[in-house]
Order: sequence, then C-alpha cells, then structure tokens
Amino acid sequence: MTEILEKTEQSYKGDHDRPLGGYAGILSAYGGTVGVATVAALLAGRRLPDHVGVMDLLLMAACTHKVSRRLAKDPVTSPLRAPFTQYEGPGGPSEVQEKPRGALGELLACPFCLAQWVATGYAAGLVLAPRVTRLVGATMTAVAISDWLQLAYAKLMKSAE
Repeated sequence: MTEILEKTEQSYKGDHDRPLGGYAGILSAYGGTVGVATVAALLAGRRLPDHVGVMDLLLMAACTHKVSRRLAKDPVTSPLRAPFTQYEGPGGPSEVQEKPRGALGELLACPFCLAQWVATGYAAGLVLAPRVTRLVGATMTAVAISDWLQLAYAKLMKSAE
C-alpha cells in the first residue's frame, strides 16, 4: 500500500514539490476536528439551527475573511507560522509575504486555505456557543470594516496630494 501511495504522489507532483502526504494529514485533521465538534454538540444536547440568518451569514463571512487574513498574513501572528514558512518581505498593507515550507506551511500562509477552517469553527461556535460566537464575529467584522476604511482614507489622502 505504501508503495502505491508513493508512486501516486510521485506521478502527481512530477518535477514540483507537492506534499500529498501532508495534505492527507491536514484533511484528516480537518475531518477529525469536525467529528469532535459534532460529538461535543451531541453531548451538550445542541441541535443544528433550522436556518442561518442573513446577519449571521454576513458576520460569518466578514469574520472569516478577517481572521483568515490575520492568521495568514499579519506580522504579529508570524511566530505561529515561522516553523512552517520563510519570511520573504512585506506584503500588502500591514501584511507580510512568506514562502510556505511543506503542506502545513501552505495552509498557514494562505488566507483562502485557512478560511475553510475559520468558517467551520464559526459554524461550530454558532451551535455550541452562539452568543460568544456572534460577539467575536461582530468584533472581527468591525476590524475588517475598519481596515477597508483605513485603506479608503489613505487612497483619498493620496489622491488629494
């Protein structure tokens, strides 16, 4: 079985560095996390909501955007990524650019990749602790809106010069 998996990985990646084994580990961890959250909800007697309202969806979307960017690009969270990435230089405003090392590095340096994890955590939070989750969502949404206002302000100031 190991030989089949190694041949599959080698023929998939060709001349590129694609850590399929690491990706499989990340997928397993994600599935395990969802399983643990499901068991926790069942043990706590929590039920899934009948629907997700528009306000919850908007908070979830904005919070997911901000938290995933904060985890993947913020200079302050770089110690969390440092074992799995290599600093390359500044990125966007108040962000860094890092080169991933391995599958976990790709996950941690990619806000698009982290968004799945963050949104799943938010969804679990809506089931297990909805009031706290909505407060965190509102807080991070306010931060995201503030970021956009800061960027708009800077652009206006630059155009006024």
